[in-house]
Amino acid sequence: MCGIVGWSLAPGRSADPRTLTAMRRAIVHRGPDDEGESVDAKAGVALGFQRLAILDLTPASGQPMADAAAGVAMIFNGELYNFASLRRELEAEGVAFSTRGDVEVMLRAFVAWRQAAFARYCGMFAVAFHERSSGTVWLARDALGMKPLYLAPLPDGAGIAFASEVKAFLALPGFAARLRPDGLRQFLELGFVFDEHDTILEGVGKLAPGEVVGLREGRIVERRRHFSPPLPDSADERGEAERVDELAATLEQVVAEHLVADVPVGVLLSGGIDSSLVAALAARRGTKDGELTTVSMGFTESTHDERPWAERVARHIGSRHLAVGISPGEVAAEVTSAAWVFDDLFADWGTVTTRILYRKCRELGLKVALVGEGADELFAGYPVFEAAAGTASGLPGAGTEWAHFQLYRRYASRRWGGFYPRFRAVLRELSAAVDGDLFETIRRFEATRQLPNNYVMKVDKASMSVSLEARAPYLDRRVAEIAFRTPREWLLRDGRNKHLLRCVAERLRLLPPEIAGRPKMGGSIAATWLEEVPQFQQFARETVLAADGFAGRLGLRPAMERFFDGRGGYPFPRSLSILGHLAWRLLLLELWSRHYLQERAA
Repeated sequence: MCGIVGWSLAPGRSADPRTLTAMRRAIVHRGPDDEGESVDAKAGVALGFQRLAILDLTPASGQPMADAAAGVAMIFNGELYNFASLRRELEAEGVAFSTRGDVEVMLRAFVAWRQAAFARYCGMFAVAFHERSSGTVWLARDALGMKPLYLAPLPDGAGIAFASEVKAFLALPGFAARLRPDGLRQFLELGFVFDEHDTILEGVGKLAPGEVVGLREGRIVERRRHFSPPLPDSADERGEAERVDELAATLEQVVAEHLVADVPVGVLLSGGIDSSLVAALAARRGTKDGELTTVSMGFTESTHDERPWAERVARHIGSRHLAVGISPGEVAAEVTSAAWVFDDLFADWGTVTTRILYRKCRELGLKVALVGEGADELFAGYPVFEAAAGTASGLPGAGTEWAHFQLYRRYASRRWGGFYPRFRAVLRELSAAVDGDLFETIRRFEATRQLPNNYVMKVDKASMSVSLEARAPYLDRRVAEIAFRTPREWLLRDGRNKHLLRCVAERLRLLPPEIAGRPKMGGSIAATWLEEVPQFQQFARETVLAADGFAGRLGLRPAMERFFDGRGGYPFPRSLSILGHLAWRLLLLELWSRHYLQERAA
């Protein structure tokens, strides 16, 4: 795990190597254990990294790593979970290894199989290979987009820079961070930028999940996919037992691989089916140190507290369980500094509380934590899936414009906002790939747009900001492929969601019955917390209603004044504390802009 930075220059252009160092240091939190650089002035390519040492802690697995004979150098952010099996396969082909880690396996696999290697990597990664023979830098992002990778043009057409976080670009001479109007509208409407290749900043792009991008002589010369979600098979093709057996065997293997590390590993446990299933499978396998550590988070001074459920699971699976409490005061104190973490701006409340939790995990001695992210999006855990499948009201006329508009109303913070045409265009594109099936359209939107640009970025940015690695077994491409191939009849069945996952828990007798069937509680923060912190109420009001603030510039000041005064149907502070409300997004936008926007830096 690390942070990576670098660039590809246009012919005849040069860049100060000190800029590469400054870019690295801007994201040192992603890897404080080691650092490295490689600058090929003749080729116009620079590679830099910051290491968070997880596997093979020796300097031998440091980066950039090169195969001199093959003329390939690489930097890699993430983990390759199937590195052991790939290593055995390469060794059978006569490839020799000098390290114990996954980095060298990724390098040797690329040397052996070139572009075909990307489809064989099972892990979370953002990687850059410099292939000297072709003069190309190959960039790739993992199948589900767990690790981000951003692109930015160098001034005056000098080339293209890339980095694990947008904040690294602030170190580029002449780089000016400016809001992209369309990205800002997406953020205000939905709370994140769902474009595959664009961000909230003008000129700053990103790789889509499962994408490979080739850079040569300072420009993009190729884009292609190494992963696309498969279509569901026929509901009658296989029975329940066969489907459950396949998923159970895959999850057991994937969780076992996610436990491999040379540092302490734990599991974040909420007491819901997703994290509980991961914890139960992990407990059966055990860790390097023996007993599994599970950690649960609770909100103090609130009725929103899942710690008793988590403790019930921990007793059942026999883990060493630690419960931590987060207070309203801690969250209020964290909001301003956390705005720096949001980077390519997104508004998930959970980034604040999750960052606090990850920091406490580090204080407890953990350096890796398994999480349950991705199960709801892939295995249909949200009410919107039930609505689309006709098991709940709200989305009549599947595949029609009216159904798409109803979806927009569900996702948008302002139920009658003006971003519907752009949202509809995205839904039409996704719908065309699944023959107009509304359920599958929603699943693709959740899994390929919302998840990698919002929820997974919460996990990545919050964990890496405190130098902790978060691993998500459900987002392993092998699990995701099973999920995508599973038709809705096996996901929503017998009056419950995530049916196939629940069947795994029941078939293997992994969890107490009340946990296996327990509905999702949801929420990353208690909705009434901020009512207990008057200082935060005043701080939010002053920030959002600042004379030169975005509320005024966007024509939203009158509405926000009514909101903060408790008029116009917006009682304060309850609406502010609900996930995704416009007032929260404006507050975050103000705080974020102080870090990232040049015109607001003063």
